[in-house]
Amino acid sequence: MQARNQADWTSAAGAAPAPVEPLVDGLTTWCREGNRSPDVDRGHRLLAALTQSRTDASRRRPLTCALLTGWQRLILGRPDVRFRRGDAFAKGGRERYALTPHTQRDFERCLRDSTDPRVPLASRAARAYLDVAFFHPFADGNARLAMLTLGYVLELEGVRLDQVGPLQTTRLADDAVGAADLAALVLVLIRSTRQRATRPPHHGSTSPLEPPDQLHRDERT
Repeated sequence: MQARNQADWTSAAGAAPAPVEPLVDGLTTWCREGNRSPDVDRGHRLLAALTQSRTDASRRRPLTCALLTGWQRLILGRPDVRFRRGDAFAKGGRERYALTPHTQRDFERCLRDSTDPRVPLASRAARAYLDVAFFHPFADGNARLAMLTLGYVLELEGVRLDQVGPLQTTRLADDAVGAADLAALVLVLIRSTRQRATRPPHHGSTSPLEPPDQLHRDERT
């Protein structure tokens, strides 16, 4: 929570264009690949969860723990998913996410922040992603859920990305600068998606999924 509160979310990313309809649906592609897992059913489960999340977005359902639990049941293919009952660990045990009597309540409050109009869209999406990653609400599948949560916040504003792979890097719970950098990267992805979707085709053009120079710079930092 300390890094979350320290990050300058209002300055981390500027205004994002909306709506954005990509040439290629990056989140659907990511789900179909099953997050590069050898488990072929994993991709099918992710697609089912993505479909449900977009149905929920079309109905403007608030982002709550109950909503995420429904997606997580589809992601894991299990009906018995519930908020974790003990401390969680990640990165080979190097990070510990303690469970307190207030953890779930604090998580719900953070999820409500995803609609705060004072914070730019890219920052809200990045922050919701990190909330899921670092509250670690479920015993398994939190990284996949975090990606769907980011997509949900964007979907509510009519924004879809043509690629999400650059978002998948290791992040630290106490890194406020890294949190702000993620928001900036989300903004770059939104703008580059719109640019590729709206620019006229020309001879010798690069692949529609080739990111602009700015995105390459962000990925190297």
